[in-house]
Amino acid sequence: METVYEAIGWIGSILIVWSLMQARVLRFRWMNFAGSVIATAYNAYFGIWPFVAMNAAIVIINSYWLLRLYRERHDPGVYKVIPLDAEDPFLLHFLEVHAKDIASQRPDFAARAMNRDGRRVTYLVTRGDEAVGVVALRDEGAGVGLVELDWVKARFRDFTPGEFVYHRDDALKEAGFRRVEIETRPELDREYLRKVGFRTDRTRWVMDLAA
Repeated sequence: METVYEAIGWIGSILIVWSLMQARVLRFRWMNFAGSVIATAYNAYFGIWPFVAMNAAIVIINSYWLLRLYRERHDPGVYKVIPLDAEDPFLLHFLEVHAKDIASQRPDFAARAMNRDGRRVTYLVTRGDEAVGVVALRDEGAGVGLVELDWVKARFRDFTPGEFVYHRDDALKEAGFRRVEIETRPELDREYLRKVGFRTDRTRWVMDLAA
């Protein structure tokens, strides 16, 4: 029996350490929460009360942040959409800092592509004072915007901040778009697209914006 409890203790420790290696904030919180619950029970069984108190406190802290993260994930008061010129210096810096990660998802996107015709419309998504993602569209005319980039930091990929660009903010309609389209590609996150309201239409994913 002692061996079983020791194995459980090791599992809790591994989960806590492994959680610290996670880039995604939600995944980190859940793994850290699970490891702390196990560690609390393990130390209580052996009567190691200082560690019981420490891990119990971590459980409470993780519970608070999990509740807050889930409560705020669709809150337009938390996430903001800021229209920026495609050549905005901060936007270009932000894209350059994250260029490697962006290229892994959209290798054909060129942040510094010439925009002489002014057809690229770009939005920065922020959470508080932190920039978390970018949505860039090309104006195809007739009220159609073709999404060239929809990218979010790894920390926030368990959420759907792109939704604030597509249908929780009037930014697209203010830019004259009535319909948004995305070309079908193997690397597309289809689950995400469905969550934010896209549907398939032949070779593209499309979303008609509410009037």
